[in-house]
Amino acid sequence: MTLPERVLIANRGEIAIRVARTCRAAGVEVVTVCTAEDAESPHLHAGHWSREIGSYTDPTALCDAATETGCDAIHPGYGFLSENPTFVRAANDAGLTFIGPPAEAMEVMGSKTAARAAMQAAGVPVVPGTEPGDADTLRAAADELGYPVFLKAVAGGGGKGMSIVDDPDELERVFRQATAEAAKSFGNGDIYLERVVLRPRHIEIQVFADTHGNTVAFGERECSIQRRHQKIVEEAPSPAVSPELREEMSAAAIAAAEAVKYVGAGTVEFLLGDSGEFYFLEMNTRLQVEHPVTEWITGLDLVRLQLEVAAGSTLPPEALNPTFLGHAIECRIYAEDPGIGHLPQTGKLLLMREPAGPGVRIDSALREGQEIGMQFDPMLAKLSCWGPDRATAIDRTLQALRNYVLLGVRTNLDHLQDVVATEAFRAGDVTTAFLDEHMSEWPQSDEIPALAAAATALARSAGSSGAGSTSGTTLDRLASDPWRTLGGFRVADPEANS
Repeated sequence: MTLPERVLIANRGEIAIRVARTCRAAGVEVVTVCTAEDAESPHLHAGHWSREIGSYTDPTALCDAATETGCDAIHPGYGFLSENPTFVRAANDAGLTFIGPPAEAMEVMGSKTAARAAMQAAGVPVVPGTEPGDADTLRAAADELGYPVFLKAVAGGGGKGMSIVDDPDELERVFRQATAEAAKSFGNGDIYLERVVLRPRHIEIQVFADTHGNTVAFGERECSIQRRHQKIVEEAPSPAVSPELREEMSAAAIAAAEAVKYVGAGTVEFLLGDSGEFYFLEMNTRLQVEHPVTEWITGLDLVRLQLEVAAGSTLPPEALNPTFLGHAIECRIYAEDPGIGHLPQTGKLLLMREPAGPGVRIDSALREGQEIGMQFDPMLAKLSCWGPDRATAIDRTLQALRNYVLLGVRTNLDHLQDVVATEAFRAGDVTTAFLDEHMSEWPQSDEIPALAAAATALARSAGSSGAGSTSGTTLDRLASDPWRTLGGFRVADPEANS
């Protein structure tokens, strides 16, 4: 097996650092890229070389940067062009190996209606729904299926392009709005309809396929805790999935991947109903944000497997016959204010202390003094924790969240802690309605903004006498009572990790 010699990572932030880490460990040279507005991002230091480009979403610029720096492969990360078949073809035309699936598989799974048709042909269960149509056609279908229904953009994804209709009188108005939004966001205004599965779980199966006919599943991830249809807490395995159901869902996910001749890492997402019925939702034709929890319980490095499969290798024995150990939970850290609808926040990161310890992993691209703006996704970092059982994983996650310090920009750290601390979460009683049902009264204290402002002022004061320092008496003051909970900031015990 010969791995690529030099890989361009067509991404930024924590995923660029994470991919670079595996490449460097495997002896693969790394080129990172940035835009002019992102020239101070820490991910640039993860590679051997860096190159400035005009945009992360320009296939030509990325391929030119790869060829000009002597790369023989491109890793897309996630987001940006990671699921863009035009980018795959541009890379192939430039003589570059695209570390991901074929463009044809992306095209099928990138169209919700084409994916539905392919899954039905493969015998994978899908949510009852329709083909794209006009308002009258979809109204007739909704009358037959029953309300509520989803109107979905054919080209939508990531929670975008979706609207719930609860009443027949709303359908035409929502249809017009959804069509306009879809045309603006995706360049395709086609809308179709699906029945709403009430209070489902969002379960996804990690699949991997090589070019030698092997397609395997690495178990499931529970991804039900979401805001605006986007995940904030994930875990593996799901507390609701029995060994028998896991086998059934894994077989369906493998059938889905094989139906589109898939190669590489992919995720098949399902809705799981109360009575154990499950339906295909979509397939993400890339590495997932939440892949660390699968790495925790399998011991596999999914990026290393991506490199090997892209080089034409057969999946190794440990991947063909995966074993599972323990439980893992991931929390996504966002620059956002959960108290006002999770709206994105900006600011300068004045003080940072990341938790550490057995079973704790941080994926981030943060540094003190960094400006957090609005030009990119507000996700700052990912905290994932492993334990030999779910209870231990929960306890480690709570402790790590309490010991995570990010001052200067409002984050969702305290919200995540309160989510994981709920009795419902500990009991595994989670659905996609979790936040509405258990966190609707959050936050509980009107004092949070004032405390957060005071802590930030102290951090600014510390910075004026020594920028970037996280030690000394100022941090000790921040870490002592009554500064335990500061809205978007969690203040650690300074002795906790010593």
